[in-house]
Amino acid sequence: MQKVKSFEISRHLIWEAYLRVKENKGSGGIDGIELEDYEKDLKNNLYKLWNKMSSGSYFPKAVRLVEIPKDNGGKRTLGIATIEDRIAQQAAVLMMEPLMEPHFHMDSYGYRPGRSAHQALTVTRQRCWQYDWVLDLDIAKYFDSVDHELLMTAIKRHTDCKWVLLYISRWLVVPYQLKDGTMVQRDKGIAQGSNIGPLLSNLFLHYVFDEWMRRKHANIPFERYVDDAICHCVSEQQAKELKQQIKERFAACKLALNEDKTKIVYCKDDDRQENHEQEQFTFLGYTFRPRRSKNKFGKHFVNFTPAISNKAKVKITRTMRGWHLESKADKTIEDLAKMFNKTIQGWINYYGKFYKSAMYPLFQHLNRKLVIWVRRKLKRFKNHSHRATLWLGKIANQKPKLFAHWRLGIKPPIGKVRTVPAAIGAGR
Repeated sequence: MQKVKSFEISRHLIWEAYLRVKENKGSGGIDGIELEDYEKDLKNNLYKLWNKMSSGSYFPKAVRLVEIPKDNGGKRTLGIATIEDRIAQQAAVLMMEPLMEPHFHMDSYGYRPGRSAHQALTVTRQRCWQYDWVLDLDIAKYFDSVDHELLMTAIKRHTDCKWVLLYISRWLVVPYQLKDGTMVQRDKGIAQGSNIGPLLSNLFLHYVFDEWMRRKHANIPFERYVDDAICHCVSEQQAKELKQQIKERFAACKLALNEDKTKIVYCKDDDRQENHEQEQFTFLGYTFRPRRSKNKFGKHFVNFTPAISNKAKVKITRTMRGWHLESKADKTIEDLAKMFNKTIQGWINYYGKFYKSAMYPLFQHLNRKLVIWVRRKLKRFKNHSHRATLWLGKIANQKPKLFAHWRLGIKPPIGKVRTVPAAIGAGR
């Protein structure tokens, strides 16, 4: 006689969850099983997971905790679940997301279907032109602070599915495993890096912040990307009052503002000429501040607008340095383009959305590294930086689409250099 399952869970749901996990890739958890290992006996592994989840006997393993250095010297923790646990979490996401999405605020942009950081930045820029002041919010250790009881109350507003509620309660308290094997018990917080984390994080702040703003401050527009939020105010006084009220609201929900990073900013431009202590803020890798711009008639004016932040520039420069591009004399220039173009294009796609020219110095720096590569690759240019630059410029002229940044016109200068061989970069 076949055993009756405790929960009705579709096998197709588990399969769809696996496909999503496969698409996102990622390393394995504490059991050391990578996705490729899991797929060696995929059908059986998925059946066993479905069977355990359907019978109520599924218990997640501890989450491998990885510490990622931050630019300010601190560390950000990332929790890496096992492949099996990621699939189980993704199944819950597929169940809950359609139920929750219609209720989320239109100005919540992070990790939602059909929404993006660029959309949030576009709206932020428009509202900075309309409102004189910004309250730039930073929540202290948000992912480590989420109250489990309040979160479960929020989840129950949207579903009474017993298996979803049971397994979320288990995922929330599963311990972290440190590098040395030590287990850290948890009674609050959401694991960053988990498949279900973004949905739970959005849900919690939907009630703590979004809905509260809609009820209490419907006249103050905002943009929120997970735990980063920007509020637009008509005056400094309004911003100060809002900050205090948000501080009280957060305290009631067991969260806290990071006072050092939360600030009130004046959106200065040609029409707003006052001087204030804070006249810039950074949101989603872009710094908003007064910048010299040119309109369609060629007239210059000061505009409060976003461009790639200094922090992002430093991170990109550090990444370029880590390539050790100039030392790869065994490669052809085509090899270098294949190795790094995807990353370069990714930077352009994200940070080139607004005020693209702010990125140009980064790519000029990359060209200088390519010149050093030329000097080490071709002996005749070893002590001739200028000639190497012109030689590279000749290649850029012949193949302007070879490197992603060359397509923007950021190329080495072109001079009178003898014709480049057909096998570009193949010289010994």
